[in-house]
Amino acid sequence: MKQYDKITRDGEIIKEAVCDMANEEKKKVDSATYKEIKEWAQAILTAVILALLIRTFLFEIILVDGESMLPTLHHGDRVFVNKIGYILGGPKHGDIVIFKNPNNPRDNFVKRVIGLPGDTVRITDGVVYRNDEPLTEDYINEPSISDYPSTVVPEDTIFALGDNRNRSLDSTDPVIGFIPMDNLLGKAKLRVWPFNDITYFD
Repeated sequence: MKQYDKITRDGEIIKEAVCDMANEEKKKVDSATYKEIKEWAQAILTAVILALLIRTFLFEIILVDGESMLPTLHHGDRVFVNKIGYILGGPKHGDIVIFKNPNNPRDNFVKRVIGLPGDTVRITDGVVYRNDEPLTEDYINEPSISDYPSTVVPEDTIFALGDNRNRSLDSTDPVIGFIPMDNLLGKAKLRVWPFNDITYFD
């Protein structure tokens, strides 16, 4: 009877030991699973944050909507936009820029910089003048059919036009006017789509 009791107790001890081992293994598995999930969550969160930072401060790919920049850019083109350039420095004449519509910040426009602060700009008989010098514009679709009076570009703004002069809502229209520097989002550097028309913009 005592031997039986001993065996029973031993059996219980063995059973308890096996259960303890199983529980320890389960805890290890659960801990490893939790650790792996945590690592994946941290990696995904880091990637999302980096993507947001890159899009906000470095670069972005935008979709061209409309034909105001023909023949340079076409509806449906996708363009790589450099944002950091205007954080470190200002725009230059001829830059193709993306900016927020001064009257509706939800809308982004793409145009070409014609005038910088202090420049005098005008359009006469289809010819654009900057500081009384006519511009040679081999990039436009056609000359403007409307004149624009001689005007000095205010400080901290730019004067921007679409290459498709007669189909563009730009600085010649009072609705848009001069573009505040703070509205600039970046400079178009590269057309990446369509693949058969990849183009670098200086």
